[in-house]
Amino acid sequence: MKQDMIVILDLGSTENTTLARAIRDLGVYSEIYPHDITAKELAALPNVKGVILNGGENRVVDGTAVDVCDEIYTAGCPVIAVDHPGAKCEGIFASLPDEAALKAFVFDTCGAQANWNMKNFVEDQVELVRRQIGDKKVLLALSGGVDSSVVAALLLKAVGSQLVCVHVNHGLMRKDESENVVKVFQDELKANLVYVDATDRFLGKLADVSDPEEKRKIIGSEFIRVFEEEARKLDGIDFLGQGTIYPDIIESGTKTAKVVKSHHNVGGLPEDLQFELVEPLKQLFKDEVRACGVELGLPAEMVYRQPFPGPGLGVRCLGAITKERLEAVRESDAILREEFEKAGLDKKVWQYFTVVPDFKSVGVKNNARCFEYPVIIRAVNTVDAMTATIEQIDWPVLLKITDRILHEVEHVNRVCYDLSPKPTATIEWE
Repeated sequence: MKQDMIVILDLGSTENTTLARAIRDLGVYSEIYPHDITAKELAALPNVKGVILNGGENRVVDGTAVDVCDEIYTAGCPVIAVDHPGAKCEGIFASLPDEAALKAFVFDTCGAQANWNMKNFVEDQVELVRRQIGDKKVLLALSGGVDSSVVAALLLKAVGSQLVCVHVNHGLMRKDESENVVKVFQDELKANLVYVDATDRFLGKLADVSDPEEKRKIIGSEFIRVFEEEARKLDGIDFLGQGTIYPDIIESGTKTAKVVKSHHNVGGLPEDLQFELVEPLKQLFKDEVRACGVELGLPAEMVYRQPFPGPGLGVRCLGAITKERLEAVRESDAILREEFEKAGLDKKVWQYFTVVPDFKSVGVKNNARCFEYPVIIRAVNTVDAMTATIEQIDWPVLLKITDRILHEVEHVNRVCYDLSPKPTATIEWE
């Protein structure tokens, strides 16, 4: 590993990721580890230049304040503490150190080099993946999302034809998305890609199902079944690639923090598949994953793809899914994305999409009364997805989008713009 590293030991802080990001922004790699890491485990980590004990509001667990092992202080690395009175180290800060203090510790005290960059990261991960996989094969569920696409590109660089990608088209993808996955990975990158068109299978299972949670469960479990069936057709697969990223690990809980949400990438595959995991992005934040994709040469539209729910358009075709309304969602969404790109909004707005509800309204088309569906446009900005504000779109842009949807999308006679922030609304409708 080429990067020097500063280790953060979690003693109950809620700002571990903030601190790790601040250190990485200085060009130095940083990782978060549990407070009870041993000196031997610390010594086994590559290129550790310093340790930060990061205390905070969750330091008391079951009535006892957690602490580090005494030998951490004499492990040979400079140690400082945040909000940790009584720590036997070189410095104690009441709150997160500012940039100047952080620089002084990282560069002056620890002697770390600013060598954390994507070029070095990719080279390191390629070497580690080759060492882990050897001459065996690795299987990857390639959804076309940012994380799985970047993992696929990195694994291709590392082991080439030893990677087998499976792309399951459940019929709930955005317009041309599956075709683009095939074009980029099979045609351009020459990946060993298994393409499965399971559209009819998924839509059959979803027929007459209106409850959002039930739809999600059906889509998730059916994906697992299709993926498992394809996996069992293949011989000699020993490894499973996953697009786990750092927030997935952090949100799944630590010894001093409650679980935000459990992450089961690929949906919790059956135990009898007996795969060893390959997770080369598991220490990257989302923006770093995108930077990794750029370094690997993936196209911008794939690297900067919007957040997209696992059930796809299935939760944007509100209520029971029909082919008619699903197509209306897909086509109106494509128009929205095209016009946002023309207006320069695609880089400004965090997420934007259309939904089509399961009810109709009266309208007039071709000088005759019609009874058709509305399309609802949603465009929001957020930092952490916990709250969201509404993008104020210029009227000429909104009017052009509306005109195109009404004239180009079948079975639609009305367009609405959702002005509801989060809270009280959520980002998605289902």
